[in-house]
Amino acid sequence: QLQLVESGGGLVQAGGSLRLSCAASGSGFRINAMGWYRRAPGKQRELVVVIETGGSTNYADSLKGRFTISRDNPKNTVYLQMNNVKPEDTAVYYCNAVATVSGFARDYWGQGTQVTVSS
Repeated sequence: QLQLVESGGGLVQAGGSLRLSCAASGSGFRINAMGWYRRAPGKQRELVVVIETGGSTNYADSLKGRFTISRDNPKNTVYLQMNNVKPEDTAVYYCNAVATVSGFARDYWGQGTQVTVSS
């Protein structure tokens, strides 16, 4: 079983920075990819960025240049550095992991962390 625990959300002013963390814990799993999604009020959940074990990344086009993902593979932890944040970045940010457990790959989700950007 795999569990994801996010931290680092909060209130930040527009133009500021915030760093989110997500740590995977448990046993018997192999992580293939980790990443972040977000759900803004009244909108569907959307991709922020995903990073593969080998380091390749896939960013939402609108966030390239402001958000940066990094990964500590031995710690099964990913970080999302959010710079020059905007009010439209306000959302619940969810950590995601695609992991293989007992030979089967599936998605795992964290509980979400609120990010609020004030103008």
